[in-house]
Amino acid sequence: MRHGKKFNHLGRTASHREAMLSNMASSLIINKRINTTLAKAKALRKYVEPIITKAKTDTTHSRRIAFSYLQNKESVQELFGPIAEKIANRPGGYVRIIKTGNRLGDSAEMCMMELVDFNELLLGDAAAKPKTRRSRRGGSGKGKSAETSAAANVEEAKVVEETKEEKAEAKTEKAEAKAEVAEPTKEEVKEEAPKEEKKVEAKAEKPAEEKKEEKSDDSAKEGEDKSEKKD
Repeated sequence: MRHGKKFNHLGRTASHREAMLSNMASSLIINKRINTTLAKAKALRKYVEPIITKAKTDTTHSRRIAFSYLQNKESVQELFGPIAEKIANRPGGYVRIIKTGNRLGDSAEMCMMELVDFNELLLGDAAAKPKTRRSRRGGSGKGKSAETSAAANVEEAKVVEETKEEKAEAKTEKAEAKAEVAEPTKEEVKEEAPKEEKKVEAKAEKPAEEKKEEKSDDSAKEGEDKSEKKD
């Protein structure tokens, strides 16, 4: 039984597990970031953080101890070079584990493991927004904060009122535009009415002119017939 035993064997023998963690630690130190499973990352954190702590004291003894674990000259040089400079003022917690979801093949939990001091994006955000402590002494700070909050509330209320007024004006303008398009004005109706009357008069005049022309044609024909009879 393994009651209270938190050690994860990772399904490997001791020699295989030591070699795997040594290679992963070297990769993390050289590349500053690796992608692996969550179980391996948690085991690697326990393995690599004491080695990184050894890099704070740059002596021959500490270099030999680091090399006995890593078995890689390049990773030892990197560890006692730029990494030691960056972690000099950090009291532990050199590694960050970020979960990235499950693997498609076997649905294993995957993660990204990186050295904290080499993530430039997060370091830039932390430098841009420094944390400040709020003092609990005296009431001047509370008064100022209350005044600033009240002024901010007043400004927000003004902005809300202005936006409401703008929306109301926009609605009225749209309604007026629709009314102008949909319903013609009285002047337009008056202008259209005489036009229709003129059209009706023109239609009425045309038949009268045609009738006059027909009458004149008939009279001309009758005159021709009379002249033919006389002949």
